[in-house]
Amino acid sequence: MSVASIPVPNLWPLARTGQRWLLRARRRETRLDNHRMVFLERGTPGPGRPTLVLIHGFASMKENWALWMQKLPSDWHLLVPDLPGLGESQYRADASYRYEHQAERLSEWLSAYPGHNLHLAGSSMGGAIAAILAYKLAQPPRSVTLLNSAGIPEHPDVDLDAPFESDRDAILIPDDWAGIYRMFNSVGNGRPTVTGLAMAGLLGPDLLKRQPSLRHIFNDMLADALAPARFLGRNTPPLQVQWGDRDVITPTRCINWFHTATPDAEIHVFPGVGHLPMLERPGQSVRVLKDFVRRQSG
Repeated sequence: MSVASIPVPNLWPLARTGQRWLLRARRRETRLDNHRMVFLERGTPGPGRPTLVLIHGFASMKENWALWMQKLPSDWHLLVPDLPGLGESQYRADASYRYEHQAERLSEWLSAYPGHNLHLAGSSMGGAIAAILAYKLAQPPRSVTLLNSAGIPEHPDVDLDAPFESDRDAILIPDDWAGIYRMFNSVGNGRPTVTGLAMAGLLGPDLLKRQPSLRHIFNDMLADALAPARFLGRNTPPLQVQWGDRDVITPTRCINWFHTATPDAEIHVFPGVGHLPMLERPGQSVRVLKDFVRRQSG
């Protein structure tokens, strides 16, 4: 029997439960647009207390925010969903997972919470969704933070409505263990790490089972790939942009678009960081987020 054919146990559900206990977060469920959506909640809304919504990226899950959750103030109200179609949330083969449709689902969910001190933060695909969600909410959020966001033009003269092609699926939708290893190296700064190797082993079995749903979600993303850029502009709520300068998924040149489209945005570029600042540089990235949210909370 070859190494590739040896069954690998899926230990992720057990690890996920242990992590939730360590974070002192509660697992919640709701229904949105015929989907069961699972999310973590820590704390409760209250006067002077920010509600921070953390939105993960493609082929990812709510647990990607664990290092931030450890460092965020214990009195803040945190809402951390598994996006419909991903993580523990339900996937439906007949559903649409375009950025705008996901934003509409989250807007419906958040309508049950007070909106007067709401803040959004999204990574990669989650950033694209957060950018649109800011305009879907009945009451605009106090702030929006985008980390290496998808949906941002790489060149200023891009037609936002033109058909969009991407070869990133070769990295983001692994079909074997070599692909898992390549994925976890590519979304970081390109250097193998002990943590990256451990995460590849832990999450690999789950990712390999998700190929059909990941392909569906990826194709829906491409169907309106630059939708966030149609929403972001001079009327955007207070905006912070965090980016790693070694990102190969959403290149650092995307930042140039913000200088023109959202000139008041607060931009932080982290040297030596790839696609996931909240995992690669959690202390620094959460520190600038906390400062920004406090200033916008008033």
